[in-house]
Amino acid sequence: MQRPWAVILAAGEGTRMHSSRPKVMHYLCGRPMLWYVLEAARTVTERQLVVVGRGAGQIKEYFGEGCLYVEQQERLGTGHALLQALALLPDAGELLVLCGDTPFLQPSVLQALLECHRREQAAATVLTAELVDPTGYGRVLRSEGGAVKEIVEELHATPAQRAVREINTGSYCFELAALKRCLPRLPANPVKKEYYLTDLLPLLAAEGYHLAAFMLEDAFSALGVNDRAQLARAAARLRERINTALMLEGVTLLDPAAVYIDYGIKVGPDTVIYPQTILEGDTAVGKECVLGPGTHLIDSKLKDRVICRQSTLWQATVEEGASIGPFAYLRPGSLIGPEAKIGDFVEIKNSSIGRGAKIPHLSYVGDASVGPDVNMGAGSIIANYDGRRKHRTNIEAGAFIGCNSNLVAPLTVGAGAFIAAGSTITRHVPPGSLSLSRAPQQIKEGLAHKFLKKR
Repeated sequence: MQRPWAVILAAGEGTRMHSSRPKVMHYLCGRPMLWYVLEAARTVTERQLVVVGRGAGQIKEYFGEGCLYVEQQERLGTGHALLQALALLPDAGELLVLCGDTPFLQPSVLQALLECHRREQAAATVLTAELVDPTGYGRVLRSEGGAVKEIVEELHATPAQRAVREINTGSYCFELAALKRCLPRLPANPVKKEYYLTDLLPLLAAEGYHLAAFMLEDAFSALGVNDRAQLARAAARLRERINTALMLEGVTLLDPAAVYIDYGIKVGPDTVIYPQTILEGDTAVGKECVLGPGTHLIDSKLKDRVICRQSTLWQATVEEGASIGPFAYLRPGSLIGPEAKIGDFVEIKNSSIGRGAKIPHLSYVGDASVGPDVNMGAGSIIANYDGRRKHRTNIEAGAFIGCNSNLVAPLTVGAGAFIAAGSTITRHVPPGSLSLSRAPQQIKEGLAHKFLKKR
């Protein structure tokens, strides 16, 4: 059997978001809501066509050529949105119509909807759910025999119709031949002057087509996100799924509700994650690591047995057995070698740190190559920027950089060299040599009292 097509309606204004961003492009655990809908649709459909409106450029830029697009210039309702796509669709076959703000739709639900549609031999099958409080949703009205008659929007429903608890989730399966026959004749709503897709059902029924419904057991999986409060609740539910899956794979989360991990991030077994830790973007963590509390990883890679506490890593790579933090900041281009130690209040930028090197505290390393077993004392700084250009520093294996030293790039410190504490180094230091640069110390006997006297 030929696989169906999918149309995803993503042109809504999303006024309740109060945002310049299209509603479907609001992020949920690291991905736009529309991404989840498209991923679900791709598993069961041949092609995916997205109807875009305001913010169309943002959607196209993010998703690229992975799907087709059609623009709804005037936002005149869901029926009008689907009409814009009609000419691009095949003349026959099946079509799933989905909303771009329903990120919890699962492939299994879409497959079940398709199977119900085929079993019923329907022209249109509505995905429905039953809610304790259906306020705000269109109600599904059935005949005495249980057949679907129509969907009434709450604005136009009578008190008796509002008492119905079966609601329309906004997802449908259509036979394309019937859709192409009836959709162009869809009337405008007399109150809002918009074209509701729900009003297509009576048209189909009048033509003698059979209508069906598939009711979900879990209504939440098909409901849309309309404002930021609902977005936060949806994110909490998705994080629960993500964290549960990781725990079942052998990751320890000391307080799962206080750990925030984006969709798709991999974490190895026997890793322990403390509260207030955030893993975002293209991040991956190896096995037997310890993260947090208060650690933030963005697009970073941690190999096995890494310890990272109260630190921020952004586009950084940390090799096996390294230790980071507390309160370290690793910026883009940072590569921390095996068994290296990056301590408290250390900032690394665009630099490689060799195996077993130690930068324990209060240091800045930018645009540098630090060799294996180098030790940088407290307060040692690499001055890499002259006000116009960035310059490189090369510290070779086994060098010792004393506390409060300034290394002014471009510079090379040779293997096994020793920089005395408090030095400002502006020339290359040969391997194995001692280098110091200090102002002469002066002592003035008996003058301390002048500075210690209370005023």
